[in-house]
Amino acid sequence: MNDPLPLVLVPGMMCDARMWGALPASLGPRAVRHALPTGDETLPGIAASLLRDLPARFALAGLSMGGIVAMEMLAQAPGRIDRLALLDTNPLAELPEIRARREPQVARVLAGGLDAVMQSEMMPHYLADPSDTATLALCLDMARSLGPEVFRRQSLALRDRADRTETLRAFKGPALVLTGAEDRLCPRDRHDLMHALMPQSRLVVVKGAGHLPPLEQPAATLAALKEWLET
Repeated sequence: MNDPLPLVLVPGMMCDARMWGALPASLGPRAVRHALPTGDETLPGIAASLLRDLPARFALAGLSMGGIVAMEMLAQAPGRIDRLALLDTNPLAELPEIRARREPQVARVLAGGLDAVMQSEMMPHYLADPSDTATLALCLDMARSLGPEVFRRQSLALRDRADRTETLRAFKGPALVLTGAEDRLCPRDRHDLMHALMPQSRLVVVKGAGHLPPLEQPAATLAALKEWLET
């Protein structure tokens, strides 16, 4: 029996492999690779740098910015991606009002305000349960471990990203579109759109989760990913 293809996981902005919680350890014997989107300040550059170090063919899952990176990887190397899971993400280009906020936000972070920006502008939108202090502390620790320069690069990459709706329309492999029912950062309509672009996909809405279902509702997220991987 052939070994299953490796699974590549791409986390969200200012997150590392810990964003996936205990989920990777529950997917054995499948090999899991963590691909951090930190090496460039453009989406094409980030995707190309990740693809250079990955196997010839793999399953790919990304959350939030990780999903945006996954779509860019799919655009660059469609023949290498066996199946695709997009979690709490957005296939569209950045909205003008969000683009306008990027530069001053980056300036605050580079001036020493990483903690303040994370705690006042980003993390309040992450969770369905804002009293989950343990998960919020993890999010802040992940951001601190990556640092202000990664924040700058990731912000610029997101600001200048391309619309990837046609990339998704062309993908015919097994696909999962998953979102937390209370995700305020990547609205439900973005996920309905991705599901429509990939009619072969399964759409999963995780109750009791916001933007980070792997940490907020790990059992439901794991069940959806396992079903996708076994399709």
